[in-house]
Amino acid sequence: MATDSTRVAVVTGASSGIGREVAKALAAQGWHVIGTGRDPARIAAAKDEIAARSRTGQVDMIRADLSLLASARDTARKIAALTDRVHLLVNNAGGMASEMVMTSEGLEANFAGNHLGPFVLTNALLPLLRTAAQSSEPGAVRILNTASDASEMIPSINLDDLQSLAAFSPGLAYCTGKLANVLFAKALAQRLAEDGIVAHAVHPGAVDSNFFSYAPKDTQMRSRDLAKASEEEGADTLVWLATADEAAATSGEYWFRRALRTPNPVVQDQAVIDRFWLESERLAGEHSPGA
Repeated sequence: MATDSTRVAVVTGASSGIGREVAKALAAQGWHVIGTGRDPARIAAAKDEIAARSRTGQVDMIRADLSLLASARDTARKIAALTDRVHLLVNNAGGMASEMVMTSEGLEANFAGNHLGPFVLTNALLPLLRTAAQSSEPGAVRILNTASDASEMIPSINLDDLQSLAAFSPGLAYCTGKLANVLFAKALAQRLAEDGIVAHAVHPGAVDSNFFSYAPKDTQMRSRDLAKASEEEGADTLVWLATADEAAATSGEYWFRRALRTPNPVVQDQAVIDRFWLESERLAGEHSPGA
C-alpha cells in the first residue's frame, strides 16, 4: 500500500484515448497512477506505456466496467487496497452508445457508464480524498470530470427521467450524461468546499480517438470531416488542471482549452443541482446489491 509522500492519481478510462494520455503525463510528473479500463489487452498495453513514462514506477491498472455499479464499488475497494489516500480523481471513462442497452443491474448502460458509475466511485473514494486533503494545501486535492460540449446542446435535464427511458435516443442520452458530468462537478464543489477539495468539469473538444467508433452511424458520418484534436491535445486541460494554481482558486467550474467556458444555464440553478443529486442517489441506491 502506498503511504509515502507520492501524490496518487486515479484515472478512469486510462487504457485508451485521452485517459491514457492523462495517465502517461501524470506518471511522467511523478504521480503514482492507478488507472482503470475494460479490455484486458488494452489495459496491459496501456500499463506498459504509462510505466515507461513513470518517474516512480508506481503504476497500477484495474479492470472495471463503470456502467455496473457493483464494479464501481469493487473498484473503490481495490484502490483502497493500493493506497490510503487519493490526491486526484479523473472521472474520464465514458462514451456514446449506438442504441439503448440495459445492464444486468437494470440501468440504461450509457447513462450508467457516463454518470452513475462515476457517481458511485467518487462517493466511495471520498474517505481517501479527504485523507489526502487533511495533509494538503486547500485546493490541492481535486476531482476532474471529462464532460463535453454536448452538455450545452440540450435546453435542460429531465430530472424525472435521467436515463431518458421514455424517449430514448443515443444523442439525448449522451448529452444528458455529459450535462450530468458538469452538474456533478458543481454539486461536488459545494459539498466538499469545507474539506478543501475542488471539483471541475472539462470539455476536451472533438478528439481523434476510438470514441466515434462506438457512436451511431449518423454521428460517425457527421463527425467524419470534423476537425479533431490529438489525444494528447484533448488531455492537455485535464493534465493542467491537475496541478495548476487556477484550479485551486475556484471550484465547480467548466473548462475548455485551459480557460473557463460558460456551461449550460441549468448548471447555475440550485434547485436543479439539489434535485439532480437526490435523483442520482436514488438511482444508485435502488440498483445497489440488496436494494
